[in-house]
Amino acid sequence: MPNIAAVLKDEIRRLAKREIKAATSTTKQAVVQYRHDIAKLKQLVQGQQKEISFLKTQEQKRLGQPQTKDEGELEGVRHSARSVRAQRNRLKLSAADFGKLVGVSGLTVYNWEHDRVRPGKDNLAALVAVREMGRREVMAKLELLKASRKPS
Repeated sequence: MPNIAAVLKDEIRRLAKREIKAATSTTKQAVVQYRHDIAKLKQLVQGQQKEISFLKTQEQKRLGQPQTKDEGELEGVRHSARSVRAQRNRLKLSAADFGKLVGVSGLTVYNWEHDRVRPGKDNLAALVAVREMGRREVMAKLELLKASRKPS
């Protein structure tokens, strides 16, 4: 007859495994479901972020505001007084009109051109956006800005 202690140990081991499996199977199923839900939520958030970004861009276009760059995209951008003056001359704009386009006063543009003041991050982003614009686009945006500022 086999050793009774070994038989009891095997039976206890088998029953313990069965109990552990029964206790942990619901937890495993819950973990799988949670991971599935998390993946769906991540996809949803990513889609909403894309939609928000698109809507921001559309609203900026509708309002005629220059599109601003992210801080990461402005890392390599440098300010130059000559560049500001050259952009203004290229677009054939007065300092006041150029300032309206960028969102500052004409005096600020004058100070940028004479290197007395440096533009902040927001203004630097607007200057970069103006660099990419042509004369027709600039004139259209100025007309939109003038039309939106007129009292009804």
